[in-house]
Amino acid sequence: MKILLGIVTLWLVPLLAYSSELLSGYWQYDEYLSTHPKQKALTEQLAQLVRGNPVRLSSSPKPPISISVVYPGQQISDYWVRNIKAFEMRLEKLGIAYEINQVFTRPNIDFRQQSVSLLDAIHNKADYLIFTLDTTRHRKFIEHVLSSTDTKLILQNITTPVRAWDGQQPFMYVGFDHIKGTQVLSQYYLEHEPPESRYSVLYFSEGYVSDARGNTFIESMSHKNDYKLASAYYTKATRRSGYETALQAVENDPNINFIYACSTDVALGAAEALKELGRQDILLNGWGGGTAELEAIANGDLGVTVMRMNDDTGIAMAEAIKLDIEGKEVPTVFSGDFELVTSSDDQQKLNALKQRAFRYSDN
Repeated sequence: MKILLGIVTLWLVPLLAYSSELLSGYWQYDEYLSTHPKQKALTEQLAQLVRGNPVRLSSSPKPPISISVVYPGQQISDYWVRNIKAFEMRLEKLGIAYEINQVFTRPNIDFRQQSVSLLDAIHNKADYLIFTLDTTRHRKFIEHVLSSTDTKLILQNITTPVRAWDGQQPFMYVGFDHIKGTQVLSQYYLEHEPPESRYSVLYFSEGYVSDARGNTFIESMSHKNDYKLASAYYTKATRRSGYETALQAVENDPNINFIYACSTDVALGAAEALKELGRQDILLNGWGGGTAELEAIANGDLGVTVMRMNDDTGIAMAEAIKLDIEGKEVPTVFSGDFELVTSSDDQQKLNALKQRAFRYSDN
């Protein structure tokens, strides 16, 4: 393990200079909107619809629209489950008749199940397919959908349009911009951890999410006050792998000041390891601010998280489908809002954020 750690750590050193290049195949969210003023206006209009009350369709489509959903929802993070609940509730409030087929898989594991479910969606000629983009396998399938079917593709958990698809983008990208969320956390660490602090990064599994959340964090910290990257690990995107890699990180360098975790499951596993080691002096973050993370912050197991206003994206997908049914233009990309949450926040603030973030999915 120590040899593997050395390889991983050394491999990351040249990566720092190229983290922006790893995302160079994508339009960054703000860059895309500033380069495409019409899209910016459409995104802002959708944001107003998301924050507002639902307005019902004058007449529902007949037959009902068909929707297929393939999500990596088998995680401790409740983002995906809440997202689909908010989506369905908003469709109902908008008066849209629909039929939905949903499959929850495990991230980075159930590729065969994903493939079968995706092919079923295409074979059944679903009106809308909601999927994600994290790995090369995902990308190849998406390109097949874009080039050879009439199914409208909504890509969840990605808000950076693929440059190579500019001639034929998916129906919509929707999520919480990973780079924006990472900037919120890196700013917190810069303000609360002294210069020359040592830290470890626990990635998600290899892929887009790790690049966008992990590499951009390292790049941000490397330009400020000589923060020292002691180690970095790809995980299996599970709580168990977060636990094991956190143990390795502390064994590798007992003097680390903080651990940056790229996802909920990884963060909660790391919290378990730090508690077992009696090293809760090491500051640890969550990523997403779902129910499990908020409980961990209340218990003192996590020090900070960036909280997604979770239901925004489910509502945005429903409102986008309504616009499409009405023959109106739909923005290519939409990102929901973030709020910083720390262990020092009072319960009144947390309750207000929960009411906003989970306004549908808690019902």
